[in-house]
Amino acid sequence: MNSISSDSLHSLLGIPLDTPLGIDEMCKRLRPVLYLAPALSPRLERFCRALCAAMHDLGITVLSEGEAAGNDGRFAPGTVILAPGFFPDDLLAINRVTTLYNNIIVGIYDEAPPLASHSLPQERLDTIVGRLARDMVHILIFVTDHSWSICTMNGGVVTFNTPIPGLEDVRNTLVPKLTAQVVPPRSEDMDMEPGTMENESAEFEAVAEDFLECSALWSSNACLLTHTSTGGLEYRSNFYKRIVARYLDQRSGMSYGFFARQLPISVQPAIVQKESGEEKEGMVPVRVQGQTLLVPVPQLRVITTRSGCKKNHLETRNDLLEIGLVQRNGRGRAYLKTPMGCPPEIVVKPSFDTLTILAHALGNALTASILMRLRPEARFPRHLASFGASMTHWHDYPKSGLLPEGYHRHGEENPPVACSTPQSAAYSLLGKIAALEIALEEGRSYRGDVHIEPSHGTNIVGVLSLAETARLMNPARTPELLHQEP
Repeated sequence: MNSISSDSLHSLLGIPLDTPLGIDEMCKRLRPVLYLAPALSPRLERFCRALCAAMHDLGITVLSEGEAAGNDGRFAPGTVILAPGFFPDDLLAINRVTTLYNNIIVGIYDEAPPLASHSLPQERLDTIVGRLARDMVHILIFVTDHSWSICTMNGGVVTFNTPIPGLEDVRNTLVPKLTAQVVPPRSEDMDMEPGTMENESAEFEAVAEDFLECSALWSSNACLLTHTSTGGLEYRSNFYKRIVARYLDQRSGMSYGFFARQLPISVQPAIVQKESGEEKEGMVPVRVQGQTLLVPVPQLRVITTRSGCKKNHLETRNDLLEIGLVQRNGRGRAYLKTPMGCPPEIVVKPSFDTLTILAHALGNALTASILMRLRPEARFPRHLASFGASMTHWHDYPKSGLLPEGYHRHGEENPPVACSTPQSAAYSLLGKIAALEIALEEGRSYRGDVHIEPSHGTNIVGVLSLAETARLMNPARTPELLHQEP
């Protein structure tokens, strides 16, 4: 049982009530259709038969094109389109959907992934995104005589050493990637407040200095994916170029990862919910160590990097924004503030990771409140009240010996969902509470958490500053750390 209910996730963060968090539920919700190219190789035919058989064994019905298409020839929202082979422009699956955000299209190809073994992460990402734009799909699958590989928009590559998809590989890896689509936050879903972020205060200057030092420390790390420009991609036509621009909410490209600083926040101790099950306004029930606590939900403020900026070469006057979460009428409402004096040519869009960032900030506040009740001597709540907390996300995994003391790992067993999905935000919050429970049970200090996201990357969140986290994660830049005890 999750520590926080689906109703609470919905009211706090707007996560849809029907969001499947477990693989069995994902299988039940999946609605795929097999949309065949005019010609398929024998190898692709074998692959597709095996894929459909594996899905059938999982209780997933794969429809034919005729069964899935409506009277207008289009596929219903929520349909996952498996599109093996090469399609001419007029037969592309993107032409058969009703909206850009309600159908995942999977291109399946009889070829090896177009990735060299020595490719750097940024080169790999650019290649994958280029192919996605060229073929107008959301996920790539490549099939050879000896393997099949899944490539996703976040640069992730998963390879299975068999040409035939096995049941467990389909269930545990492919199904989660087909369950939730990566969608940019809509401006209408949050309060946009241009030119209202205070960037002249001493508080901002101290935070900006931390961002700059962090950026410099990450600048030579090839695992920090920076920016893939849409302008340099190859498109079939200007028509499809416009579709990509619309899908990305007119962004000039895709950037990956984020740095963020949650601003200081004081919280009140949680209270134990009595057996009568009373609810209190402004509080959320959280199940911890076999009891239900009512935890106050405060307003949240976070300084974070601008979507699309070069995170390894930050310009703090224009590249930092404030996002936050305000509780209104029992519901969380996000906002975004841009800097005072921000030039009009600087395009500001809500980050794809906005919901995940706010989920981490909320989790920090709930964790601090729980600690104040269950372990009053804990230092984490006092640190959060005085200094806030930092958040670092990048698409790689740290060595266990580099992890900070008092930070607790979680997430390795979660389904490998795509970044910027509701599941990703839910796992961030629920995993943080689970990590806190382990710390409490083991009598260990709690200073933060390390959220490992399979086939995606890492979030490190806690009391260390951004620069301190960067030094630990980039020891080659700080050799004196190499000989310290972890």
